[in-house]
Amino acid sequence: MIFKLEATDGRSRSGSIQTENRTIDTPVFMPVGTQGSVKSLDPNDLIELNAQIILGNTYHLYLRPGVDLIKDFGGLGKFMGWDGPILTDSGGFQGFSLGRLMKTDQDGIEFTSHIDGSRHLFTPEKVVDYQESLGSDIVMPLDWCVELPNDLETLKLAVERTTLWAKRSLNAKSNKNYALFGIVQGGTEKSLRELSAKQITEIGFDGYAIGGLSVGETKSKMYDIASFTADCLPDDKPRYLMGVGAPEDLFESVAVGIDMFDCVLPTRVARNGSLFTSKGRINIVGKRFRTMNEPIEADCDCYTCTNFTASYLSHLFRAKELLSYRLASIHNLHFITNLMSNMRAAIQLGEFNDYKNRFLNQYSLTDESIRIDQKQKWLEMKNEHFS
Repeated sequence: MIFKLEATDGRSRSGSIQTENRTIDTPVFMPVGTQGSVKSLDPNDLIELNAQIILGNTYHLYLRPGVDLIKDFGGLGKFMGWDGPILTDSGGFQGFSLGRLMKTDQDGIEFTSHIDGSRHLFTPEKVVDYQESLGSDIVMPLDWCVELPNDLETLKLAVERTTLWAKRSLNAKSNKNYALFGIVQGGTEKSLRELSAKQITEIGFDGYAIGGLSVGETKSKMYDIASFTADCLPDDKPRYLMGVGAPEDLFESVAVGIDMFDCVLPTRVARNGSLFTSKGRINIVGKRFRTMNEPIEADCDCYTCTNFTASYLSHLFRAKELLSYRLASIHNLHFITNLMSNMRAAIQLGEFNDYKNRFLNQYSLTDESIRIDQKQKWLEMKNEHFS
């Protein structure tokens, strides 16, 4: 993998990542196809949406359909009919999200399958081997992600184990056909972030990820830590902020020099009828959209807005028609990929800050207290469900 830094504007960066057979322009957003599918969309949809790279999840693919089966089909790309680059996550986030279904120690993470209750030990070496079998272009090592806020000793242990596992992951790498990234942990403690970044960069990876954010902290704290950590990472390697995808978060993160992003947010909220517009998110089942004989957004050229009215999409959601998921997901991913394209162009013209300010000045943010409350309810539900 070759990373080229092509333009800067302040701390924001525009560049390219050359994989074995494709070039990815950065900054870039990666749609999430956890189980080998970006929910409700097919590969042709993703091509039309100018998705340059997608993300799959090793834990879920390992459980179903199995990495050996996928390998027999020629790798994840051929299995799902996608011929673009693929980044696979290690399953480390599931160590956080699956709560009491897992336990961790120095060896790795032991999961109790949420499907059938069987037990599986993910070690750094196994995780690299699984992703080699999947044929990933970018591989993420096993790391330990903990929820925030958390106590200092737990955060220290997460850094210690993440570094240990990073070394073991690099030693397990058996070929040069893919890039292996290192992950920086440390919660919201800057001293731990600095320590983790130093340890991970000294090991030496093809790129670097900032993990353990957007897991319970406030947005202002996330921005502060992401900015601080980005400054601790090399200029000549891509920087990846894991699990972030709200428009305002993308702007603030690109502004501090981050190049790569992924998140389920655009497609997850789409399936709940929440759609991005230049003025903020709307709820398509709201009363005012029932008779709206216009697209969701007048100047949007996505397939959904070009062909259908807001009234029709509102009807699909109210009638619980499956087409609603596809049309809403197309619109939201088009909004995000178009946003990233505009950011790249603005950086190259030296106009990123002006573009950022114009967008955010008219974009109505989701109330953060609601977001934090929803996150807390999700954590409580997760712990109850897995107890």
